[in-house]
Amino acid sequence: MKKILMIATGGTIASKITEHGLAPAISSDELLSYVPEIKKYCYVDTIQLLNIDSTNIQPEHWVMMTETIEENYDKYDGFIVSHGTDTMAYTAAALSYLIQNPCKPIVLTGSQKPINVDITDAKKNLLDSFRFVTEEGISGVYVVFDGKAIIGTRARKVKSKSYSAFESINFPVAAIIDDRRITKYISNYNLEKKVKFYKEIYTNIFLLKLAPGMEPDVLDFIGNKYEGIVIESYGAGGLPFLDKRNFLNKLEELIKKGKIIVVATQVMFEGSDMGLYEVGVKALQKYNVLQAYDMTIEAVITKLMWIMAQTKDFEEVKTMFYTRIHEDSLY
Repeated sequence: MKKILMIATGGTIASKITEHGLAPAISSDELLSYVPEIKKYCYVDTIQLLNIDSTNIQPEHWVMMTETIEENYDKYDGFIVSHGTDTMAYTAAALSYLIQNPCKPIVLTGSQKPINVDITDAKKNLLDSFRFVTEEGISGVYVVFDGKAIIGTRARKVKSKSYSAFESINFPVAAIIDDRRITKYISNYNLEKKVKFYKEIYTNIFLLKLAPGMEPDVLDFIGNKYEGIVIESYGAGGLPFLDKRNFLNKLEELIKKGKIIVVATQVMFEGSDMGLYEVGVKALQKYNVLQAYDMTIEAVITKLMWIMAQTKDFEEVKTMFYTRIHEDSLY
């Protein structure tokens, strides 16, 4: 049987009721005790890396997870990270960039209900994750949730309470996991390239969500504080330039200061296409801006954090931003 390492970080799956609401308190070994069937699929060791609500997860914790996986990479056939759902998509995307070309599976999972309550999705998600991580021909980073395996850079939490909390955005689900079998739709077993771990991440990134009536001078403050700016615009992507709320003037000032600007869309599906409308074309033609295309916001931000830890030169950032790190995830 395969040998799997579970890295516990807290989240709802490990929570108990307190006077202040649900809070992580269940240990990694206790989590496993609720799903004894796992022993049929693999040998398991656990590490209690954190025990916090995922709202408190920070980029430094992503590095901790990366270091833990690197330290144990040769000892295990796969890894499971139990994690809160609120920032799981960010962590999944970040680990996809910090751990590149793994020939082993790295699965993130959690639940919408604690594992110790009578009605919960935690046991199914945990068991599904162990079944998936021990499946042959699996490598890379995934979110396993509600019977779906989603590539790490494509996952997004779309429901705050329902069990079907995650969807794969602008890309097919990697696999469906039911009670009897695992049906894989994407095969990315990679033994040709050597795994590479990155330990540095650049956190000086700001996400600005546009809303009608917003004043462009908000970019003055942001530009003084942050080096990378992701602007979540409307529709196919573009920047307002009409009358007094002309964001293009501010964009020019930011570019002159050497800031890295990415324009994304608030629309969840189908992505941006700034070459379609005047509001996008003007920004693309005049300024050094990047666009997110069909990447998730979580992937855009974490990829920029990974890139800018290595370079802040626009042309180098552009090349890396548009270069696929995994053929099957597109980004």
